[in-house]
Amino acid sequence: MQRLFVISIGLVLWGVTTDLAALAQEAQVVASRRIVARATPIYPDLARKINLEGTVKLRVKVAPNGIVKSVEAVGGNPVLVKAAEDSIYKFRWIPAQDESVELVEMKFQGH
Repeated sequence: MQRLFVISIGLVLWGVTTDLAALAQEAQVVASRRIVARATPIYPDLARKINLEGTVKLRVKVAPNGIVKSVEAVGGNPVLVKAAEDSIYKFRWIPAQDESVELVEMKFQGH
């Protein structure tokens, strides 16, 4: 239990040292295809002003060439959804023979 507490404190301290450009954390991906290019979402001004944090869950349809065809938000605060969607359209996946659906979670943490 103490180890978990120490790890949690370490993660909090690490988060405090990040700069404003990195406020929106990289996406956590549950996918069968590998991502070859990512884009960090821009933390919305409104979310920063009200100290809003959260996770946006997205269902992403990826074309065989690795480019995002469509994005559907399946969870998360609407204030954060637009930033997550804008970012995910800049992602690129490894090419594959078929179209795929990937699940992506983007975590937003403000200070």
